[in-house]
Amino acid sequence: MHPFSDRLAYQIRQKKTPVLVGLDPRWAQIPDRLKEGKTEENPQDVAVVFEDFCKRIIDVVAPLVPAVKPQSAFFEQYGPSGMQCLANIIRYASESGLLVILDAKRNDIGSTATAYANGLIGPQGSSPWGADALTVSPYLGDDSLIPFVDVANDRGGGLFILVKTSNKGGAQFQDLLVDGTPLYRHVCSYVEKLAVESAQKTSTECGYGNIGAVVGATWPEQLAELRAAAPRTWFLVPGYGSQGGGAKDVAGAFDKNGLGAIINNSRGVIFAFRAEAYRDRFGEANWEGAVEAATLDMIAALAAETSAGKL
Repeated sequence: MHPFSDRLAYQIRQKKTPVLVGLDPRWAQIPDRLKEGKTEENPQDVAVVFEDFCKRIIDVVAPLVPAVKPQSAFFEQYGPSGMQCLANIIRYASESGLLVILDAKRNDIGSTATAYANGLIGPQGSSPWGADALTVSPYLGDDSLIPFVDVANDRGGGLFILVKTSNKGGAQFQDLLVDGTPLYRHVCSYVEKLAVESAQKTSTECGYGNIGAVVGATWPEQLAELRAAAPRTWFLVPGYGSQGGGAKDVAGAFDKNGLGAIINNSRGVIFAFRAEAYRDRFGEANWEGAVEAATLDMIAALAAETSAGKL
């Protein structure tokens, strides 16, 4: 299995875009016709609807983007039925040629961290869940991260470690000064070290390691700052679209060749038919058309406003 970093770079170059589509299904926002005869009170009904909805999205975006990001929480809340649905969607996305970044923000220490890593990280055939990459929290320190790093490197998988998150409340801890430097900069320095080591260990060819950072589109100045501080680290950038981030805001996340970052948009794509920009053109009857249009618009915006236009 080729290293995750090289597989990501290849997919981005093939699709000529760094767009990442987030799969965050919400019962209330899903088109009504997909929910006919089903109720949210029945987790099995929800699982059927979520699977249908997400698979239809995958069918639309698979030719257009390199990866999708299922948010585990939206499936976990419906218990075993929701989790089976998530497993089915991960497999379907992989079989459709997409990389899958599972947004589960796991972490723990010792054998527990190893168990999480063994279960969640690694493409289809190398782990039970079959996710190419996983989001993790750094709060417990290096001994909580190394088990994830080791499994990712061994299986051709990747990690995205929370560094500067898109929510306003993240600054409460992430911006605290430690020895005169914001905490997020300390975390980023450690992630860069892991990225360089993973690139060396797995002999990546694209210039980046398999260990990445989550840095929000809502912090454009910090994006550029961290790109300069972490030249070997992939950035997963949330906050585009519904949280207020735009193409100009994420320009600093990329290197001069248009690599180095993958930009997530969840609600702005999967529920595009509800947005003013697409409601009249498509409406609920053609919600899949709205998904395609929103994806293409984001691809065009990133190409116009960032170095991703060089892909």
